[in-house]
Amino acid sequence: MIDALTPRSRSRRARGVPRVALDSEAILAAYRRWAGIYDAAFGLVSRAARRRAVASVNRLPGRRVLEVGVGTGLALPHYAAEKRVTGIDLSADMLARARRRVDTQSLTTVEALAEMDAEAMVFPDQSFDIAVAMFVASVVPHPRRLLGEMRRVVRPGGSLLFINHFAAEAGPRWWIEWALAPASRALGWHPDFAMDALLPPEDCAQAVIREAPPAGLFTLVQLSR
Repeated sequence: MIDALTPRSRSRRARGVPRVALDSEAILAAYRRWAGIYDAAFGLVSRAARRRAVASVNRLPGRRVLEVGVGTGLALPHYAAEKRVTGIDLSADMLARARRRVDTQSLTTVEALAEMDAEAMVFPDQSFDIAVAMFVASVVPHPRRLLGEMRRVVRPGGSLLFINHFAAEAGPRWWIEWALAPASRALGWHPDFAMDALLPPEDCAQAVIREAPPAGLFTLVQLSR
C-alpha cells in the first residue's frame, strides 16, 4: 500500500494505467451481479449525462447509430425517431433487460440488440454513421482496442462519442478513486481510469471534450472519424 503512493506509481497512473487489470470473465461476473439492480443503483446518477450523450447523437447527421455497451437499454427510449440504433453488449443478463425494454416500450428506433465483444466486433468496416459508448471505456479490458473498433465501424466523416467517468488529476476525489482501485474487478469498472488510457495524444488534441452532470462527474468526448 505504501508503494501505491510513491511518485513512481503516481507517474504510472498518470499515463493511464489502472492499478488492477480487468478481463472479460471479471466483467461478465460483475454485470451478472449488477444486472438486476443496475437501473436503480446507477441509472439515476448517470441519467443526465446519458441523456446529454443521446442528445448529442441526435443532433449529428446520419441515421445509423451503434450504441456500444447498451446495458439494460436505459438510453434507448431517447433517440430521435429518425435514428436507427443497433446496440451491443458483452453481458447476456444486461441485454435481456434491454430487450424487455424495447418490447414493453415499443421502441421502433432499435433495429438490433446483439451479444458482442466491443473489442472485436463482427460488423463490416464503415457500417455506421455514429458510434457512442456510454460508461463503457472504463469497463473494457483494452480501451484503445475499443476506440480502434469504433473507428473501424464508423464511416469517414462520421462521429465517435464517449460519455464516461475519468479520474481526477489531484485532490480529494483522486484519493478516493485511488483507494477504490483495488476493487475494480468486483465493481466491474476502473475508478482510477484516466482519459489517456482511452485517447492517444493526437486524439486528445482534436477531441471536443465537455463536462457532464452531475457536477462534472462525467465527461463527454466527441471525435470526428
